[in-house]
Amino acid sequence: MIVVTGAAGFIGSNLVRGLNARGVTDILAVDDLTDGDKFRNLADLSIADYQHKDEFRRRVLSGELPRPDAVLHQGACSDTTERNGQFMMDNNFRVTLELLEYCQAREVPLLYASSAAVYGAGPYYVEDPRFEAPLNVYGYSKLLFDQVLRRRMSSLKSQVVGLRYFNVYGPREQHKGRMASVAFHNMNQYRREQNVRLFGGWDGYPDGGQQRDFVFVDDVVKVNLFFLDHPGISGIFNCGTGRAQPFNDVAQTVVNTLRLSEGLPALSLDHLVAGQHLRYVPFPDDLKGRYQSHTQADLTQLRAAGYTAPFCDVQTGVAAYATSLLEAGRLS
Repeated sequence: MIVVTGAAGFIGSNLVRGLNARGVTDILAVDDLTDGDKFRNLADLSIADYQHKDEFRRRVLSGELPRPDAVLHQGACSDTTERNGQFMMDNNFRVTLELLEYCQAREVPLLYASSAAVYGAGPYYVEDPRFEAPLNVYGYSKLLFDQVLRRRMSSLKSQVVGLRYFNVYGPREQHKGRMASVAFHNMNQYRREQNVRLFGGWDGYPDGGQQRDFVFVDDVVKVNLFFLDHPGISGIFNCGTGRAQPFNDVAQTVVNTLRLSEGLPALSLDHLVAGQHLRYVPFPDDLKGRYQSHTQADLTQLRAAGYTAPFCDVQTGVAAYATSLLEAGRLS
């Protein structure tokens, strides 16, 4: 049995899908379906059992949970604007620590979701304490557990891998609301209003020019499965593409993919702006000083661990994402 926490969420459900593609269906899906609409992320997948996250936590702490083959821990509060530090630290740090103790006592591999938010404003995105300065309690909750892993690396009894996800996008994120990827929001904006809105220039960047390391969820799944296949490797690794691309690239790819689906020609960025298909709004004051204007994963350690597969660029991944949503009829 493989445990996937956050299994009805974005990355968790894609991991279940990736396991199913390998023929693995003996999966315990752990989540909170208080928001019942999240069931859609599991409806087309094969799992053996479902547990509410609170019941799962109780069973972990009491030792009642049967020993799994591995735990893929994706369950967390991923809202970077959440200010309730007590909730964030319990949900993200304490639960992960409890799982670590459970897995180490039983020699069970644990792969968990860390975040590029640990780096704060950058500009260096290397798995090194010198470059870690989170801008919010979400990033701190992830960093604090990474620090626990570092202290225990020399005494681990089984695999523990923390993956620092950068800006992940792709199918099964529709439930995330405002925390969904910019690609998802751009697609729905364009379908509703025939234009896409991005932040204007700030922090030395031109309109729409802030840059992120946008990583397609299919690539995130491949990285997780690589470590699942190599239980002798432990550590903290960046999970991004290693390239930074401007938000303009996302918007242009979205609009042109949707235009091509309507039989219309693709347009250059200048023509998209001139035709008001792409509009810029003033950068929000409340995000100034709390916003990553540039992220780019350093993949040195990931590559040194033996992961050699290429990563999709925005033009490839976002086009595939938009096409999949069009084919499924899931754009508003």
